[in-house]
Amino acid sequence: MRTDLFDFHLPPERIALRPVHPRDAARLLVVRPWAEPAFEDRTVRDLPRFLQPGDQLVVNDTKVLAAALHGRRIGRSEEPRIEANLHKRIDGARWRAFVKPAKRLRAGDVIRFGDEGKVCFLGQLDATVEEKGEGGEVTLAFAFHGPVLDQAIAECGDMPLPPYIAARRAADEQDRMDYQTMFAREEGSIAAPTAGLHFTETLLEQLKIRGVDLHQVTLHVGAGTFLPVKADDVSEHTMHPEWGEVSAATALALNAARAGGGRVVAVGSTALRILESAADEGGVIRPFAGETAIFITPGYRFRAVDLLMTNFHLPRSTLFMLVAAFSGLETMQRAYAHAIDREYRFYSYGDACLLFPSR
Repeated sequence: MRTDLFDFHLPPERIALRPVHPRDAARLLVVRPWAEPAFEDRTVRDLPRFLQPGDQLVVNDTKVLAAALHGRRIGRSEEPRIEANLHKRIDGARWRAFVKPAKRLRAGDVIRFGDEGKVCFLGQLDATVEEKGEGGEVTLAFAFHGPVLDQAIAECGDMPLPPYIAARRAADEQDRMDYQTMFAREEGSIAAPTAGLHFTETLLEQLKIRGVDLHQVTLHVGAGTFLPVKADDVSEHTMHPEWGEVSAATALALNAARAGGGRVVAVGSTALRILESAADEGGVIRPFAGETAIFITPGYRFRAVDLLMTNFHLPRSTLFMLVAAFSGLETMQRAYAHAIDREYRFYSYGDACLLFPSR
């Protein structure tokens, strides 16, 4: 399929720079491709009325790292400012990161982070550039290791806001709460599973009263979530692998619920992707732990997920392709046009939609 089929124009003022409070006050566009009308304007608080007793809500419990680091190159005559976004842990002391300006770095250089009013508990955080790759990617070997390094990064770093927010304002302390879901437990993401940002204790209580069960899976969101598809044809795009897990207990519970007529409702594209990675051809969800690079585009047959709650995604992105696969490309093109016209807030801090599958 041509990538330009998934393009659309979004007015810049539709991009949310802060979330609404309380979280469940965000708007919810309900999309039922086979209904008339196909679109219904609601709020996230209305979610329970669209679910049924026995439905299974699946959330991603990944936790976002404070992976945006700011520092300077040291050890040479000049000391240029360097920004680094960690995106993949290699071992206890080494990370892959995207840096800028990459042209100011070479293998062997040392970057000192945390010297702009944010100093870690050990005074400074140094990293050596082990190697340079393409597209501004480098391998950083830190002076600390293991839990000590994790604490230093947490104290020195900022939340890694998506580029469309970071280009318009700097991350601050409020983002440490706003850009983390209430389910965050397993540290490892460089981006939030944003559909989960809309949940509150009050909403969970209402879902429980409705008879909806809650389950947690893990998918650590990587750098690929922000990358547009640059190839002219969708089939030429390569996904970045991400690590995820579905426990045996969760797989058993979801399979039993579906066998009894319950539906699996994925909260976010990340929960959907790990569930689909864990499902076999017959739709049975198996325990899973490992990397997945699943790429879902129109024509994909969904095996494990019956409904999807998700935010509004970027044009030409793999996530917009995923929702087009779930509810139909033409339906989602019209849904996004409806959302823009009704002034929904887009992207990570924006509003949500509840998608029913196309028939």
